[in-house]
Amino acid sequence: MRNRLILFFLFCGGSLLAQSLRQPGASEIKLKLKKLNFLGSVLYVAAHPDDENTRAISYFISDQLAATAYLSMTRGDGGQNLIGSEIRDLLGLIRTQELLAARRIDGGQQFFTRANDFGFSKNYKETFEIWNKEEILSDVVRVYRQFQPDVILTRFPPDERAGHGHHTASAMLAQEAFDASADATKFPEQVKLFGTWQPKRLFTNTGRWWNQTVNENTPGVVTINVGTYNSLLGKSYSEIAAESRTQHKSQGFGSPGRRGDAPEFFEFVKGDKADKNIFDGVNTTWSRIKGAEAIPALVDQAVREFKDEEPSASIPMLLKIRSAIKNLPASVWKTRKEAEVNRLIQDCLGLFVETTANVFWSPSAEKIKTSFEIINRSAFPISIVDIKSNALSMDSALSTDLKRNIPLAFNSKKTLNDKLPYSDPYWLRQPHSKGLFTVSNPTLIGTPENSPAVSFDFTFTVSGETLTISTPLIYKWTDPVKGELSRPFAIVPPVFVNLDKPVYLFRDQTPHEVSVLVKSSKENCTGTLSLKIPDGWKTEPVVFDFTMKARGEEQLFTFKVLPGKEESTSSIEAIAQVDGKNYAQSLETIQYDHIPVQTLLPPASSEAIRMDLKKEGAVIGYVMGAGDEIPASLRNMGYEVWEMKDEEITPANLKKVDAVVLGIRALNTNERIRHFMPALLDYTKEGGTMIVQYNTNGELAIAQDKFSPYPLTLSRDRVTQEESEVRILKPDHALLNYPNKITSKDFEGWVQERGLYFPSKWAPEYEALLSMNDAGESAKDGSLLVAKYGNGTYIYTSLSFFRELPEGVAGAYKLFANIVSAGKSHKPEKTKVKTKAK
Repeated sequence: MRNRLILFFLFCGGSLLAQSLRQPGASEIKLKLKKLNFLGSVLYVAAHPDDENTRAISYFISDQLAATAYLSMTRGDGGQNLIGSEIRDLLGLIRTQELLAARRIDGGQQFFTRANDFGFSKNYKETFEIWNKEEILSDVVRVYRQFQPDVILTRFPPDERAGHGHHTASAMLAQEAFDASADATKFPEQVKLFGTWQPKRLFTNTGRWWNQTVNENTPGVVTINVGTYNSLLGKSYSEIAAESRTQHKSQGFGSPGRRGDAPEFFEFVKGDKADKNIFDGVNTTWSRIKGAEAIPALVDQAVREFKDEEPSASIPMLLKIRSAIKNLPASVWKTRKEAEVNRLIQDCLGLFVETTANVFWSPSAEKIKTSFEIINRSAFPISIVDIKSNALSMDSALSTDLKRNIPLAFNSKKTLNDKLPYSDPYWLRQPHSKGLFTVSNPTLIGTPENSPAVSFDFTFTVSGETLTISTPLIYKWTDPVKGELSRPFAIVPPVFVNLDKPVYLFRDQTPHEVSVLVKSSKENCTGTLSLKIPDGWKTEPVVFDFTMKARGEEQLFTFKVLPGKEESTSSIEAIAQVDGKNYAQSLETIQYDHIPVQTLLPPASSEAIRMDLKKEGAVIGYVMGAGDEIPASLRNMGYEVWEMKDEEITPANLKKVDAVVLGIRALNTNERIRHFMPALLDYTKEGGTMIVQYNTNGELAIAQDKFSPYPLTLSRDRVTQEESEVRILKPDHALLNYPNKITSKDFEGWVQERGLYFPSKWAPEYEALLSMNDAGESAKDGSLLVAKYGNGTYIYTSLSFFRELPEGVAGAYKLFANIVSAGKSHKPEKTKVKTKAK
């Protein structure tokens, strides 16, 4: 059973291989040397990316020198995105990578369960029902048994003080897993692989926001000053934590570096009590492993004799330490410490090993060129003896001495194995439920990301002993502004097929053009392209032939699609056939400066809505906020959309549009909005239509009494149950009848939520049109407010159109068409304007 523990660290460490190597300085190496003599571990547990206490994590890693990891129940799929328009699964991928970027800074490991962040949850019961509690509990227990933490820390209390059903659930699961992980009858299939594990104790990292009175004298509380300064790193743990937390850019969590004392309070919950230190009574020395008696003295000697200007002088002692560790019985600590020593040997040698490809993606069974660079930047003599890669069937025996600072560079051209899996994120490869990702390979459960698509094992001899270093295959290029950049090498299909819209809206039986971009990822790609359409629909032509000689070549094909007569919601799929095999994957990349480039291969499928949608007006002005896809949805309705820059929002320009829509959180994110809001309100008063979408009630860039013609107060009210009843308060109101009749049926099929941050108070000039609430709560009537203002119409809506329209929710399209058509039933349409439409 113990031998199987090693497997966990092999696959868990796989995610680390994908990270670019950074050569540590001498002071960091010295800190790593000291860490060899500390055998204690901490697992921090919470619900989402950005829930972790980066200050505490940084402290336990770099001060206590503990093996420290963060277990996030979800990948943050249900949050909002302040840096782009990605939401749901795509946002979860971004936030996964932001967590990994944070861990690269503070040095921790990262784990996840299969839980999907389905959006805000008001209580743990709903969370457990949607997640499937037993499945997620099994994932938490699996991580406990694999990581074997001595101490568990939860971010939240297991009750309503946590403020979010996911938060509460994460604490409850952490506590239940504390006992279950030691019970061999719980999830016995795991026990066969990893054995059982009993953590020593569990604390809640009590926060001031739910306990204002907690202090160092509170019974059961261990207080730790996590704001201390680390002279080897040249930073306080608060400063390291700020850098780490700032990686959560999609949530707007840029943090300032702080200096000075910073107490954190850890409230005892389960296990053996502790008074002064979370590790009280935990054996954190080598004596916890039989046969390790000689290792502490060897490590102490290595630390004493470490030479800042010549780290390689420590190599002989590190080899002795490694030899002593190798003789120990298998255990989680043997595996951890052996990996730490191997990395220290590499660091002390200044040994750089890198393999780059001539392309950043390729299908399997294709030939690729790889370039190797190996350099020993120390005076210590070493030799390379072997390079292996299973993905390339490479096993090159060679024997070459690596002289100080002399690069060894060479190229190789080999064929990729023909059965390599695609590189899209493993948890997104199959359809998933609302609350649980589908992971067919149980060994991947808990891991943050895929292992590298292609990796190499380099074997060296150092003083007659072997050192093996694994490194991923990457692609590198030089940007004229940003300098040297890299991205992971990916395995992809030979051809991608991308439909030009996520939603096709057929407002009548008029044929629509559907364009498909076909892109080759290999040379000499020949095949056919067709569409799979709803029954009773037709395409002209039925099929296109294509031939692409160069890798990366693109061809655009346009079908004429004739819809059926009946209203329906279905899908259109693009299918390419190459060499007798069908491929229906599109290509999507996510690229931000703070995370690696992400390659996704979602199904080449778009929603197809056949609906007799009516609209008024022709030109919509759109003022972007935090980022959403509503402008594309408006174009789908047949509008011309002018995405107005701040300087374009002038009285003269506003006369050219039929309505102005403010994007989500525009009042939170646009610092200049207070300067042009008077022009928007004047435009409304003079007969225009202005729609303001949801904003949070904190950090507004404009005073609450300045963005609306009459007083209204934003709150944190929300309706999270997308299937909750929607009651129409004023069924005869024009906005619910013209140009489309809105009924309760139009609120079927909504996703994730009804809406968020509803106004809770408003002036009598506003009319509330809809009422809704989550189960067991009072009615919330502020989701759609309409007021006449002078000759125009002002609308404030917190309904989640930014989620519904990109998902092709037909009723949301009808209602939004009515909203932007408000007040236009007797007015001529605006003349189309020339805009720089995106």
